[in-house]
Amino acid sequence: MAARWTWSGRRTARPETVHATQGRKLLRTWRLDAKPPKPILTGASVGVAIASGPACIIRSAEDIGQFVDGGILVTENTDPDWVPIMRRAAAIITDHGGPTSHAAIVSRELGVPAIVGTGDGTARIAAGQEITINCAEGENGQVYPGRLAYSSEEIDISDLPTTRTRLMVNVASPAGAFRWWRLPTSGVGLARMEFIISNHIGIHPMALAHPDRVEDPAVRLQIEHLTRGHATPAEFFVQTLARGIAKLAAAHHPNPVVVRLSDFKTNEYAHLLGGGAFEPSEENPMLGFRGASRYYHPRYRDGFALECHALRRVRTEFGFDNVIVMVPFCRTPAEADRVLAELSLHGLTRGDGGLRIYVMAEIPSNIVLAEEFAGRFDGFSIGSNDLTQLVLGVDRDSDMLSELFDERDPAVMKMIADLIQRAHRCGKPVGICGQAPSNYPDFAAFLVEQGIDSISLNPDSFIATLRQVAQTEAALASRG
Repeated sequence: MAARWTWSGRRTARPETVHATQGRKLLRTWRLDAKPPKPILTGASVGVAIASGPACIIRSAEDIGQFVDGGILVTENTDPDWVPIMRRAAAIITDHGGPTSHAAIVSRELGVPAIVGTGDGTARIAAGQEITINCAEGENGQVYPGRLAYSSEEIDISDLPTTRTRLMVNVASPAGAFRWWRLPTSGVGLARMEFIISNHIGIHPMALAHPDRVEDPAVRLQIEHLTRGHATPAEFFVQTLARGIAKLAAAHHPNPVVVRLSDFKTNEYAHLLGGGAFEPSEENPMLGFRGASRYYHPRYRDGFALECHALRRVRTEFGFDNVIVMVPFCRTPAEADRVLAELSLHGLTRGDGGLRIYVMAEIPSNIVLAEEFAGRFDGFSIGSNDLTQLVLGVDRDSDMLSELFDERDPAVMKMIADLIQRAHRCGKPVGICGQAPSNYPDFAAFLVEQGIDSISLNPDSFIATLRQVAQTEAALASRG
């Protein structure tokens, strides 16, 4: 039986649960219908749903009689005395507590979305205020003012077609990998290392490799506090990053998980704790000190070493040899040689233990010199956002030029078709992990017609694109 779709937008969604109904496996996802306003506050997300309603501020268990059924419980924290009203709540918000707090544990058991550890939710939300809580977009939940429109969809994953083209997913959050594991994917085509660094580490890698170079005493003290309990600040980075990547790898093992090396821009790195001491100021960070150019440069080389140690730990100590390393924004074959040498220096030699190393195809030079890059890497992954930006000369972040930014422009599509043909002649696979196939069914069909090996998608567009790919493959087969 086909999936029952209740909404067709493209905002990020997460699955609530998978349950069986008369032999069918149904996956329910939730999403906001439109771009939301700035959140009132944030906290740790519990559950995967969205809920709206009036806020009921309850500070003491003695006042639980004031709770209104279907309201959103807002309190400092909970204990077993609160369970009766937690059952009646549309959602729960707490000032204190984390993912293992009483409120979080009970909310999971009851299937009620919750945002815990907001810090001051009881002070910043007014009694009776209409609010919306969103637990459907990662580990951090958001509380928004007003009743925002949202939708859910129920997907039947027991009756999906199979395809020649490998369909993979793009993930960032380690927790998110486990929430989507029931989708019939062929692995992860893009795991963003930056998410783990920014959300779980929060400290500039060079500040951990060289804390003595951080001049601000308050920042040094904060770094010491955050890394307490580890042998060194550097070990804090390696351990945290390795565990995050391992969660992604475990959720999809033995299927491949392509982990992209860090691709922060200088302005993004500078926002990390201690980053100001190590990042230059650039007029155009999008075209500046990013990707491969950082890995062998003295400004970041020691930070890159920590990334390598984490990846090596994942593959050798944790045993997740399904991890593939991917190099982003590699401008020239000579730069590729320098990066590969740097990786090898830290125990990540291409071919050793079956290690595969891919390159992002997101710069025109990657395609113009496809054969030279193919001789150095095990495969290509097209980054359609940057490729479109550089082929068309359009700043992808510019509102004024947004109408000109189109991955389906004939120039971009010609570049992609050319890469697929030339890489295949070299015996190298080509995938795509950019946004375009998630957004445009016709673009996904074009990729299949060109013979692309894999398409990596945002999880919420996986099912729809899977059906599009199957339909295109069937049409190609019928043509003989």
